[in-house]
Amino acid sequence: MIFRRPSLSRRSGRLACSALAGAIGVLLLSSGATQAQDYRPSFHPEKLKGPPPGRPNEVLVLGTAHLSGLPDSFAPEILSPLLDRLASWHPTGIATEDLSGLQCDGLRRYPSRYAETVQYYCADTAPAFRSTGLDLLAANAEADRLLATWPVSPTPGQRRHLAAIFMAAGERGSALVQWLRLPPDQRRAGDGLNDELAAALEKFKNRRNETCLVSAVLAARLGLERLWSMDDHSADTPDSSDPAERKAAADAIARAWDNPATHARQAEDARLQKGLSEPGGILEMYRAENAPGVPDLTYRSDFGAALVEPSPQQFGRGYVGYWETRNLRMAANIRDVLGRYPGMRMLVIVGSSHKGYLEAYLNQMHDVRLVDAKRVLR
Repeated sequence: MIFRRPSLSRRSGRLACSALAGAIGVLLLSSGATQAQDYRPSFHPEKLKGPPPGRPNEVLVLGTAHLSGLPDSFAPEILSPLLDRLASWHPTGIATEDLSGLQCDGLRRYPSRYAETVQYYCADTAPAFRSTGLDLLAANAEADRLLATWPVSPTPGQRRHLAAIFMAAGERGSALVQWLRLPPDQRRAGDGLNDELAAALEKFKNRRNETCLVSAVLAARLGLERLWSMDDHSADTPDSSDPAERKAAADAIARAWDNPATHARQAEDARLQKGLSEPGGILEMYRAENAPGVPDLTYRSDFGAALVEPSPQQFGRGYVGYWETRNLRMAANIRDVLGRYPGMRMLVIVGSSHKGYLEAYLNQMHDVRLVDAKRVLR
């Protein structure tokens, strides 16, 4: 193709038109951005909360440091004052930061995207399948069927059987609840729970995480039959296959996180962890994790800083998109349970970085009333 150089007059005219078009474009983009920023919807579902007939749905979102990250000196016994406070609120359901067996089943069907997620977050249900003869979907259906007609005083054999079904359903937390509700001398194999599964549950009950040491223990103490797995990792994507791109992403996010708010959070975490060995240390930690200013500090330290990081690939925006999507889907999972069982008093135990987002999203729901953690922990 031959390009002809235009005459000076034509060229000047085109440059002038181009400049004018560019200026108009900038004005239009600026105007559009301003309009988008200034627009506020007139509909506010958070202000339209009935009240519904019957008992309202109450939700207490408890932010927590992940127990697996606490110092080696941490001992489960120090959780006793926290368990006492939570038990005094009398939750009728407990939701945990775990993937449900049903979500894991879906993720397994898309290994090119979720193989690493499944490996890290999903329990292997093959041993329970061998013991019960039920695959994950059939086991979930069987658990629902059993609980629909569950007796007030089930036998130890019925509890062992339900624990095996929950293991096959990919719901280890709920299986642990059944295990803990058994008298110690009845925590053994039998009724579909073989030696391998019994040993796995006995080992699982001592794992240092919130599901094993707080949620399942509290559920068993309160006479609940199960936990609700409400985490969501369907927004996960595999890391880039390009080492240079992976490094660039990690470096960009690390630079964003290196800020005064992060340093303040790190100093506070160190102070709280140092005080865990002191009387009242565990309650002080949980009160601090659930204090009103924590979500804003977390945002400034983490997600707000990532949102404005300047990498050409916009790594931070991708990260924030993942985070918001995950929390929205977690909130939807919680709301789904409340819709199926109206009038619940739901305790949600979740990493403290999620707390502000979950409360904000759940507060938009017509039939959800949030409870201040400060009242329960005082």
